[in-house]
Amino acid sequence: MIIPQDTIVHQGHQPVTEESVEVLTPTPKADSIPVSTAPKHPYQVLRQLPADATPAQQDSAIQATFHPEIKHISTQPDTLHLPGHDVGKSVKEVNIPQYYRENFFSNDPLYHPEINGGRYGMAGDPMPYAIRHDDVITGLLLACFILVMIAFSRVGHFILRQIKDFFYVPRSERTTEVTETTSEFRYQFFLVIHTCLLWALLSFLYVQENVAQTFILKSPYHLIALFAGSFLVYYLLKALLYTIINQIFFDGKKNEQWLKSQLFLVAMTGIVLLPLVLLLSYFDLSLHNATIYALVVLILVKILTFYKCHVIFFSRKALSLQFILYLCALEIVPLFVFFGILRIVVDYLKINF
Repeated sequence: MIIPQDTIVHQGHQPVTEESVEVLTPTPKADSIPVSTAPKHPYQVLRQLPADATPAQQDSAIQATFHPEIKHISTQPDTLHLPGHDVGKSVKEVNIPQYYRENFFSNDPLYHPEINGGRYGMAGDPMPYAIRHDDVITGLLLACFILVMIAFSRVGHFILRQIKDFFYVPRSERTTEVTETTSEFRYQFFLVIHTCLLWALLSFLYVQENVAQTFILKSPYHLIALFAGSFLVYYLLKALLYTIINQIFFDGKKNEQWLKSQLFLVAMTGIVLLPLVLLLSYFDLSLHNATIYALVVLILVKILTFYKCHVIFFSRKALSLQFILYLCALEIVPLFVFFGILRIVVDYLKINF
């Protein structure tokens, strides 16, 4: 005998086909089935079927037992309201007051999907500004490094000659001096601007670490540019002050020697500061050690300035008192005044919380 595919075979029973499922699992009337024995879950219906019932037979038995009812949602208005108050008005009405349309969540962006509500959760702390992450300052330092190398390759012999002449004491005033060419003077002026920029970066890093990290300026570039301009104005005003005073007490040759020596000292200061700025910006050099390095450089520059001033103007021992007064009035006092002005400017620009 050939048994169909959807047939359940039980020992001691006749084959049950898909068409005879209704006979095996008849659906009794609702009045004749006790509430306690009526299947309440499809699992109970499936347990009544044979173990080898096919999925089609299981589906037929469940459909025969459970009859889903279509529920119609009421379209009547909601009449729930506080006792003693009128029935609430629908928001679909045009003439209702505005306070019926507004609620506590009316201005919440989550209540309006058409408005961008921003990110969820709490925003993290922004990373502090660092020169190593700044492409503009990195490119500027790289350009300075390349131009310094070009300057050394072009006027390296001139720099070596200037170093020898700096420590050379002329025995007579008739000694001839080698004058600078236009290109050599141009490279020295570039190195002066380079020195102002490096002093500005060091000042910015010091202020950011020890004074404040936020300023009323829109960009940290503005503060760096302000520092660089301040140092450039300081060097120009000091050269102008030296020129005016030296013309009163000394001749033109000594004044020219002094200005050339000052120009050379300022230019060499930037070359000495360049490794410090690179180490501080990209190699995690501590600011404490960098400050000591910068102070040592500044003190050495002042010592060389005193030495050159003594050689040019005050070579006679009788003028030692004038020498001290001269340097205090034109070197020490302007330096402290300049740093005091910078401190006042920084205190004015920083944001006090």
